[in-house]
Amino acid sequence: MPQSRTSSSRSEAAGAAFDDVPLNRFHLRITALTFCANYSDGYELGIISIALPVIAARLGFGSVWEGLLGASALIGIFLGSVLVGWAADRIGRQRLYTLDFLLIAVASAAEFFVTDPGQLFVLRLLIGIGIGADYALGPTLVAEFVPRRYRGGLLASLTVLWTVGYVAAFFLGNYIVVLGEDSWRWLLASSCLPAIAVVLLRIGVPESPRWLLTRGRVEQARAVVRRLGGDEAAFDSLAGAHQVESRARYRDLFGRKYWRHTAFGAIFYNAQVVPYFAIYTFLPLVLLKMGIGEEDTTSDGLLNLFLLVGSFCGLWFVAKATRRGLTIWSFVVLIASLAPMAVWPDAPTALLFPLFLVFTFTMSAAVNLDQVYPAELFPTDLRSSGVGLLNGLSRIGSAIGTFLLPLSLDGIGFSPTMLVLTLVLVAGLISSILWAPETKNASLD
Repeated sequence: MPQSRTSSSRSEAAGAAFDDVPLNRFHLRITALTFCANYSDGYELGIISIALPVIAARLGFGSVWEGLLGASALIGIFLGSVLVGWAADRIGRQRLYTLDFLLIAVASAAEFFVTDPGQLFVLRLLIGIGIGADYALGPTLVAEFVPRRYRGGLLASLTVLWTVGYVAAFFLGNYIVVLGEDSWRWLLASSCLPAIAVVLLRIGVPESPRWLLTRGRVEQARAVVRRLGGDEAAFDSLAGAHQVESRARYRDLFGRKYWRHTAFGAIFYNAQVVPYFAIYTFLPLVLLKMGIGEEDTTSDGLLNLFLLVGSFCGLWFVAKATRRGLTIWSFVVLIASLAPMAVWPDAPTALLFPLFLVFTFTMSAAVNLDQVYPAELFPTDLRSSGVGLLNGLSRIGSAIGTFLLPLSLDGIGFSPTMLVLTLVLVAGLISSILWAPETKNASLD
């Protein structure tokens, strides 16, 4: 759709004031702070899959509580993403950007003292709320601060750090969890250490100048733009354009202008993370259903390495490919590699396991887009709300999938379960073909 003259002029002004400035130390700092957060997020969500079997044995609960505890943080992520994303578009990003990790640090330390699954559920829920808040705030701030030339790579690298944290949790968790009867307590509480580091490092981060403009706080925004090395003359032009426009409202996410972006984002995001969390939260159980015994830790470790390698390779794909093309083709490969497990579950392990490695690599590379696409779909006065909504909806889907997976494997079997997950991927492919916009190198409104 061609831009109007006003929209084009505003994009040019935004380019000079924000999007085309040289990359500097401040841009790297704001990204690094979100790196730390994503590492901590991945670690938080990774350790529960290692600790759950031990916790179940120590506290004495069954598969229902296992499913609830596996899904608890995901439920919290929904609440934190939606509520804090909405709040950040109204009261600002900066103050919430520090408080969310304070919540994570306190709740993580408290996990050491739990005595029943209900207490652990509440703490994991609070941790999820903090993580969800950061999922809404972190990518929003990175997108609004860094130049567009580097935006895709830096946003995608957030997922890489998430994967590093998730894989680190696997290897460290397997080492710690066998050290003693209370080792699971130390494992869960260990996640408070990176969270505390994030809280301290985030002190002094300024507010987003784009958000300040939407609130008419021009001089504060100008001071931040000056710090970033932007063109102040272009900033004055952009400030004038913002002053004459009305602010978007939350309901506009579902209105005529943005509903396709919202619908695409919700379906695409869910189609990726529902299989991801369902399968990898209960990876040992899935491998057992594939004919790989519990004593075979080599296969488990190899899959985690493929997660890590795929995540780093995904940075190259994000840099070189279009957003739309990468989304569509990653779904094609994921469907092709998972479908045989659904239609031929008795196939030799020598066939299924390599396909599972392909699935793992591709999924890890593709989820880099989860931090990139949502932040580029919405304007500044809806960005945090939109990112939070999409993150929140994806975690509801993930929570449902994570809760149901062990029950589904026991109830209807491995093949039908894999078929359902394959159909989820098909829904993602269809929505991407119909609605995925191209946002690479676009100037943010």
